[in-house]
Amino acid sequence: MHHKAKIGVLAIVSAMLIAMFLFLNAGGNWDYILPRRIYKVLAIMLTGASIAFATVVFQTITNNRILTPSVLGLDSLYMLIQTVIIFTFGSANLTIANKQINFLLSVGLMILFMGVFYKILFKREGQTIYFLLLVGLIFGTLFNSLSSFMQVLIDPNEFLIVQDKMFASFNNIHTDLLIITFVALVLISIYASRYLKYLDVLSLGKEQAVNLGVDYDFIVKRLLVLVAVLVSISTALVGPITFLGLLVANLAHEFLRTYRHTYLIAGSMLISVIALVGGQLIVERVFTFSTTLSVIINFIGGSYFFYLLLKENRAW
Repeated sequence: MHHKAKIGVLAIVSAMLIAMFLFLNAGGNWDYILPRRIYKVLAIMLTGASIAFATVVFQTITNNRILTPSVLGLDSLYMLIQTVIIFTFGSANLTIANKQINFLLSVGLMILFMGVFYKILFKREGQTIYFLLLVGLIFGTLFNSLSSFMQVLIDPNEFLIVQDKMFASFNNIHTDLLIITFVALVLISIYASRYLKYLDVLSLGKEQAVNLGVDYDFIVKRLLVLVAVLVSISTALVGPITFLGLLVANLAHEFLRTYRHTYLIAGSMLISVIALVGGQLIVERVFTFSTTLSVIINFIGGSYFFYLLLKENRAW
């Protein structure tokens, strides 16, 4: 099957799942149910597209298909920000109560952290991408430890608020946040369009890309900034979903069997929407909200991660 035909199949499946999600068991209460479901679907599409795009780009830069942008420590930083706010000011504080302020503060601090992080690491010439990943893992562990320390000390009722932030949720997404996110992603897409043509060459590795005339450091730094911004926005919008990117990016590679990033990015975005919409349907119709979508995605993604590790180990 041609790549375009495969993309068409994924688009049809995602459209069918979205239609099921919007109209299944509506009971005729269209004025109340339809707007709420539309907001959920929009949040799912924006989040899924952001994470899929960021992961495919990140794996191409690192030339490693078992890595995700979460190794940069942004998920851990998000949890630390939420924990510090509640630890310092309490859950009744305006920053926690007001979704828009919380969203903008979280995105701003995560992007600021990555900006300083990149500035320091790329100040010296010759720093490899793997050094960046190692430092990111160390920061992620530090942020997790600080979050755990404060969570032990806070009031149990306050901890429930923190615990709610640990899992991604597509319920009660505010329209204002969707508008801000959509505008931000459109601007990012316009900026990213000039660098996407280099991804096919970057997938060959640093030496080959440099030999073929790519300004490697310049392009990679800008792509890493794009990855950081996309992950920051998606995490602040719905919460952390650690293994989603790993799952959808690898499934896109396996299904499409191509090096062309035009197809890989489109395919991974559609698979991400299928996974999230299908998962949300299971959460609502099968488990009746007794679990969260991120738990299901992380369980499947984590299992697939171990499969990839064992597969690579056998290859060696």
